[in-house]
Amino acid sequence: MNVRDTQGIAAGAGHSDVHVPQIAPQIAALIERSRAAQQAFEFAGQSALDTAAAAAAWAIMEPGRNRELAEQAVRDTGLGNADDKVRKNYRKTLGLLRDLHGLKTCGVIARDEATGIVEIARAVGVVAAITPSTNPAATPANKIINALKCGNAVIVAPSPKGYGACETLIGFIHAQFAKAGLDPALVQMLPAPVDKAATAALMREADLVVATGSQANVRMAYASGTPAFGVGAGNVASIVTRTANLRDAAHKIAASKTFDNATSCSSENSVVIDDAIYDAMLRELAACGGVLLDAQQKEKLQAAMWTDGKLSARCTAKSASQIAQSAGLADIATRECAFLMVEETGFGESHPFSGEKLAPVLTVYRARDFADAANIVRRLYAYIGAGHSVGLHTGEPHEALTLGSTLPVARVIVNQAHCFATGGNFDNGLPFSLSMGCGTWGRNNFSENLGFRQYLNITRVAYPIAEHVPELDSLLGDYFRRFGQ
Repeated sequence: MNVRDTQGIAAGAGHSDVHVPQIAPQIAALIERSRAAQQAFEFAGQSALDTAAAAAAWAIMEPGRNRELAEQAVRDTGLGNADDKVRKNYRKTLGLLRDLHGLKTCGVIARDEATGIVEIARAVGVVAAITPSTNPAATPANKIINALKCGNAVIVAPSPKGYGACETLIGFIHAQFAKAGLDPALVQMLPAPVDKAATAALMREADLVVATGSQANVRMAYASGTPAFGVGAGNVASIVTRTANLRDAAHKIAASKTFDNATSCSSENSVVIDDAIYDAMLRELAACGGVLLDAQQKEKLQAAMWTDGKLSARCTAKSASQIAQSAGLADIATRECAFLMVEETGFGESHPFSGEKLAPVLTVYRARDFADAANIVRRLYAYIGAGHSVGLHTGEPHEALTLGSTLPVARVIVNQAHCFATGGNFDNGLPFSLSMGCGTWGRNNFSENLGFRQYLNITRVAYPIAEHVPELDSLLGDYFRRFGQ
């Protein structure tokens, strides 16, 4: 019997004064099917777990299905562009397969003769996967593959806009499962229409919640009473120092800023440029398709992008030309601009360009020197984005250690296109993921890229070893010599 079942019996038997929200019959049925499937799957062996993960991966990677999912995602959500989503769906899944290949995720996974500890991988059970509209296929697929690899079942709660693409993805997964003789109940989703009440009920009844998307969903996951991993807010800044290769930096920032119309939380929202190379760097960004707005144009853009302090849907994840048209900047809209740039000096709510924009709009700050650049980033993240990541373009790689030691960030991305690198890439060692833990800075309980380890319990068997009791002086001798007893 599942722990939650015994808790429910106890609550019903001895705590009738405690209010337990009624579970909708549809969700209760989902959970029941999911638990039955998971309990059989968990002990099916490593080959079965690997087969299920592979089936889910190929469901999204096969070119025809990938294209269909990408086009449906853009059509339904109005966010991003299909060609970039095709690349994202494929590369993120391929990279995840690489990370998982050959890993043992059930049974005994480690033995340490010196300590007498044996580690046994155990599934967590039923996973509630909360997913965003910005990546309505790639993010569910990533979570599903990780969960299956570890012997779990998954119920996805997609965003309302992303429901159709997620439903199509799960249909593709079920078709692959049929070929492999796997139970389709291992991967399910909430029935439409998805609302907060249904999502909250799923969170309460699952064994683990993994939440990506709005901070409201993350907070709801943490408040659900179920163990949860949630991500922090993005608002990535990149620093360009006087020793950087400016052309290389500009091309990488432009590629990151424009990919999928900046739907990624890892796309740069700001670039902080050393005063010594400020004008030269702006010229390089312009050569990559960036258009710097003047003060009047910036004011028009701000009015179009924010309504009552909230980002406007008409600009979110749209192309630079579409955004310029919405802002009444017809002369710019008719040009072939890749992204818009605005200069800024302030931070906080009264300076909305200092926050996350989810659009190909890049805020530009001028810094006196490296120390000032780091301080500008610190002030940006004090507003939005603490814990996520910072980019650094420099000829002095040791500067990254300074940022990693002093800024509230979980990742420092050196001389790379940030939105590709921070979630893992084939030219760095970070694990592939679409969900970035931001540590306590971002009010998260982890600071790594969300991966398979978050979907596992580990049981440790402790065998007896030869006793070794240290002498007190070996541990406190230095303290005693310096300060006495």
